[in-house]
Amino acid sequence: MRRLLNRRTALVVGLAAALALATACTPAEAPKPIATPGVEPTGAVELWHFFTDREAKALDETLAKFKAKYPKVTLTVKGGQDDAKVTTAIGAGTGPDVAISYSTDIVGKFCAAGAWVDLNPYLQRDGVDLNSIAAVARSYTEFRGKRCAMPFLADAYGFYFNKAMFAEAGLTEAPKTLAELSDMAKKLTKRSADGTIERAGFLPLFGFYENSPSHFAPMVGAKWLNDDGTSAIGTDPAWKELLTWQKELVDWYGYDKLEKFRASLGDEWSADNAFHKGKIAMAVDGEWRMAFLKDQAPDVEFGVAPLPVNKAERAGAGYITGNVIGVSRTARNPEAAWALIKFLTTETDTIVDLSNGIRNVPTTTAALTSPRLTADPLFKVFLDIFANPNSGTTPPSGIGPGYQETFSEFLQGWQSGTKKDLAAGLADVDVRVDKMIKLAG
Repeated sequence: MRRLLNRRTALVVGLAAALALATACTPAEAPKPIATPGVEPTGAVELWHFFTDREAKALDETLAKFKAKYPKVTLTVKGGQDDAKVTTAIGAGTGPDVAISYSTDIVGKFCAAGAWVDLNPYLQRDGVDLNSIAAVARSYTEFRGKRCAMPFLADAYGFYFNKAMFAEAGLTEAPKTLAELSDMAKKLTKRSADGTIERAGFLPLFGFYENSPSHFAPMVGAKWLNDDGTSAIGTDPAWKELLTWQKELVDWYGYDKLEKFRASLGDEWSADNAFHKGKIAMAVDGEWRMAFLKDQAPDVEFGVAPLPVNKAERAGAGYITGNVIGVSRTARNPEAAWALIKFLTTETDTIVDLSNGIRNVPTTTAALTSPRLTADPLFKVFLDIFANPNSGTTPPSGIGPGYQETFSEFLQGWQSGTKKDLAAGLADVDVRVDKMIKLAG
């Protein structure tokens, strides 16, 4: 299983609490000694990461090459660690030297609180060209001029569809617009005589698997934050367009019927995933799903495409995020910790090996164009999404994922019908988010 927590939709309570603890317990960042360039790092360094099973094995194979390159560094690896555990440990002063997170949402908080150290001195000393890293990955690894993280591969979210179900319904290609998505979802849905959903063409509920406002936002180009860091959710009409479309599809199915159907579906990260089992015909998901399908459901014939969008000029869009890696403020050996991060995030062969093994998107120009990169036609769809200017990400904030969590709370009431005034609800989200941002300073 790749992720112990859903990368976006299950961050909410545990990570927010851990971030609060890290902020409260972590004093201002102390300056770290910077060694002379070219001096070989020595000593012990401990790495925590969240990968398990197949992906952990791929990482271990790459780390073996680090050990061979730096024989004077003793590397200890602790896998299967979720973000809440990492942030709590850092706040308590017992965190690892280096940690890999599945959430870009921690970056703003970690940079602001000093939980991860500023890497700029190391980058400048070693002459690392940040322009070699894709702009979107640069954007989610720094906050207010402090680069406390580096991108450890990226994720591009696109659209999956079951080819056999499409052929059965007379469909030949993925929906390109939201209107087409609704039409196809209805055509592909199967119900029993009493209206019970047996197969959903598309399950539109927020909170289901990878269905989150962050992953859907590029469909309409919705904006999260204003230039001054305050919430733009209530004033950007794109959110109203997206949520109106989503609610209309929810109402066509019937909210209660959707909830009953969702309750019958298997775990996202198991072989019982609803797309694997043919319970849903279309889904929003990341590039890693292809490796899971190959491993857990090899008989499923599927296609991939960019997200459906509201306007033709937004074609090719998807959601971009990624894993991030940083040096803990409590690192006992920051120089060796930096050597590990530099090896994993700037060396082309390393990045390509990781991408080929884990099946995530490389973040540097050299790795993206490397002849060693395994890029079959399906994987190339996600490489194109990653490079598409219409794709978007969630911006770093001093409140971490707080603005997304607040929005998601409203969306639960919106899709269930308990909150009917969309404009008022979105305006209230702005008020609540802006209050949090003001308190965070």
